[in-house]
Amino acid sequence: MFLKSSINFINDFFFIFLKQIRQFYLNSSIYNKKISQFDETNLTYKPNLSILSCLVKYEKKKEKIENFYVNSIWENKKISNKDYKKLHSFNWLFSIDLKSSNEITQSIIQNWIKKNKNYQSKNWEVDTLSKRIIAWIANSKITYDGSDIAYKNRFNEIVNKQINHLINEINRSNLLNDKMIGCTAIIITGVSYRNERFISYGLNLLKKIIVSSFDDEYFPKSRSIRQLVFYLKYFVLIRELLKESLNEIPEYLNEIIFYLGKAYNFSWGSLKKSLLFNGNFENDYSDFDKYLKLFRYNFKSDTQELSGYSILKNKNIILAMDIGSNPDKKFSENYQGGPLSFEFFFQGSKLICNSGYYQDHNHQLNRISKSTATQSTVILDNSSVCNFIKTKYGTNIINKGFKTFNKNIINEKNFWSIKASHDGYLSKYGVIHERTIEIYPEKNKIIGKDKLIKKNNFKSSNFEIRFHLMPDTKVTKTQDGKSVLIELENSGWRFFSSLGHIGIETGLYFGKKNTYKENQNIFISGVTQKEDQIIEWELNKI
Repeated sequence: MFLKSSINFINDFFFIFLKQIRQFYLNSSIYNKKISQFDETNLTYKPNLSILSCLVKYEKKKEKIENFYVNSIWENKKISNKDYKKLHSFNWLFSIDLKSSNEITQSIIQNWIKKNKNYQSKNWEVDTLSKRIIAWIANSKITYDGSDIAYKNRFNEIVNKQINHLINEINRSNLLNDKMIGCTAIIITGVSYRNERFISYGLNLLKKIIVSSFDDEYFPKSRSIRQLVFYLKYFVLIRELLKESLNEIPEYLNEIIFYLGKAYNFSWGSLKKSLLFNGNFENDYSDFDKYLKLFRYNFKSDTQELSGYSILKNKNIILAMDIGSNPDKKFSENYQGGPLSFEFFFQGSKLICNSGYYQDHNHQLNRISKSTATQSTVILDNSSVCNFIKTKYGTNIINKGFKTFNKNIINEKNFWSIKASHDGYLSKYGVIHERTIEIYPEKNKIIGKDKLIKKNNFKSSNFEIRFHLMPDTKVTKTQDGKSVLIELENSGWRFFSSLGHIGIETGLYFGKKNTYKENQNIFISGVTQKEDQIIEWELNKI
């Protein structure tokens, strides 16, 4: 233990030392000269703002730049880190009326250039820099047009200088989303300035992202539905930029959009509902649906399982279940440990849910929302299936995971069934969890069977099977202690089990981004036995 701690200390020391050396180099005149070299070309292609609308939620009422203009905008030191990033990313340009004063907008940018023309660690990081470049070029009508030659030269120089820095630094970033945004910034600069070096580098980086970040089914290796949509937006955006600027569209870009589109249709397009699995919270992608329709993308999917998710549905019922293994450690920063958890909808209302995800890694609720107890599945000794460890970047990633197996899906007119097993509790408790969920659509009846299969290293423990409910759901426990009545807006249901103790507890719902609200959850509790156990439960519409 002492040796391991010493090695970790030495590694951390060298990491900090090398980081400081790197910062010294980035702030040097040698580096500044290196990234200042560029071909003196002008901004020739100016993308249609409608292409960027998949990334930006436009306000119906646009603001005049005059309402924002403050001479000391870059002097404000009393500002939070979050607001600082927003300010220096220039994303606020997308809320500005394009009939605003070009002179004022360009004076703000000019003042920014004066104070930030050389590398600064705080506002030249990959994420902020990339968003800034995209915002400047996308809003060129007010950031570039109508300016004099001197301003255009300074603008062209600082854009190219930042992209040169981005190319030098982007492979050092461990944040996959930042790499995607950075890749987009490089490509949009390349096509706008007709810079073949930037275009070539950006497209090669794009190909590397696709190879490294997607599984064999072209689903993100993180198994995150939210990240799937994130990638699809950027891939479609890049394709439309290449198309409008009359550049060749690589076949691998067409291919990834085709498969990601099918996955998007599978997990959202055919449902129009947010599934709270693995880092997801409530999102409304209806604006993105309109964007896809505007640019004539029409995705279809007829699969029942994709990348560890199984979804069965008809016009009244949706059953979604996570039957996949955990992602690799590298892709697990937003993963939640809920193998075999499920969500159930009836006529558009969610009856059984997971608790959602608290995204802020610096908040203790992030780790709580990643625990197995916040998912609608089986928990042993109130412990999570996955062990999470905190990284030096502040994120919680998987230290020890699990595998799923023995999958079987049946989808007939009057009978549905999803079955799978996982070994997340095998090493610690000697238990395999096998879950089968059967649905009789015509009867609006669900039968669940949670089987605890004992192995040689079995260790007795407490178990709970949790069923999380939406915050506005009303529940009542019956006098016999074996049933719970559930009242939704559009229907009533009876939850029943003759095995174990049935109870109702207050929990936390994280379905809204970085917020929480009290909800109720039903649980069946008991103690594991040496023999295999099957805990059956039912949900019936009343």
